[in-house]
Amino acid sequence: MPAISQLRSTLSRHYDLAPNIALADSMQDIYAKMRRVVSPADWAIYAPYVKAINDLKASKNAVVLGHNYMTPEIYHGVSDFVGDSLQLAMKATEVEADIIVQGGVHFMAETSKILSPEKIVLIPDMEAGCSLASSITADGIAQMRAKYPGAPVVSYVNTTAEVKAASDICCTSSNALQIVEALEADTVIMTPDQFLAQNVANQSRKNVVFWPGSCIVHELYTAEDLRAYRDADPQVKIIAHPECTPAVVAEADYTGSTSGIINWIHTNQPRKAMLVTECSMASNIADELPEVEFAKPCNMCPYMKKISLENILYVLHTLDNQVEVAPDIAARARLSVQRMIDLSRQLGL
Repeated sequence: MPAISQLRSTLSRHYDLAPNIALADSMQDIYAKMRRVVSPADWAIYAPYVKAINDLKASKNAVVLGHNYMTPEIYHGVSDFVGDSLQLAMKATEVEADIIVQGGVHFMAETSKILSPEKIVLIPDMEAGCSLASSITADGIAQMRAKYPGAPVVSYVNTTAEVKAASDICCTSSNALQIVEALEADTVIMTPDQFLAQNVANQSRKNVVFWPGSCIVHELYTAEDLRAYRDADPQVKIIAHPECTPAVVAEADYTGSTSGIINWIHTNQPRKAMLVTECSMASNIADELPEVEFAKPCNMCPYMKKISLENILYVLHTLDNQVEVAPDIAARARLSVQRMIDLSRQLGL
């Protein structure tokens, strides 16, 4: 993928992308959703890209599936559907568009292609990876099976297609405990997130064994940091993601997936909340919850932040960066992902 400056130069030959205050003013319905976190000057820069992307989506019958970690101008400006990994996987099976642009990282785009092989799936930046997905291979799954014969393998969706194909069923942070509990085996292998697995094990009677992977965003938070924030402001509500360590989860008032976190904040509307997850989470819901003060700091995912308005427009314009999965791998991976989706729907998740 060319650098942002090159993308802008290339795209400007086909679209009017100069900052446009009048256009920005005409798109106040979109801007209202991010007014607290995006300045009027920045919105005048973003608005031409948002309009060009939305126009292209209409002409090419395309949709953007935006993860909750996308920046506000993507999340609110061009995403047709937003959600956590489970919600986006389910949506990939339902959309009638010809083209899916994945507002997220590579494993998410692979999952969309696995579930909708007939569609064109585009990833705005092929380098948008994931520390969890890169931490394990299909050989790692084979090693775990050899060590724990007969134990089913539950792989987080934050994995490559090859790992999904070598697994029995997938899970997300929103359904991991329920997936593990639904399996008949007493011992369950969870890969690749060691902290998600430990947090599941702390709530389950099953013997949960795990691969030593972790998320570079969530592993940085410490229980000591959280206690310091709570000591400074005893009224702050600490909301954590289950990819955090068990020690961090123990300090939290609530732990859940990105969508679970959003739902909790909407329901409880605390005076002040610290979201122990990726930075864009708070930014994306700030205007929906004007009475809630979101505490900083937070940690940014460098991979999610590779997705931009510029490269979304570029791949929609060129249809570059099409995601492909080998048919035999896709067929086996589809079984693992579909088992997760079917069980989640059966459990009402």
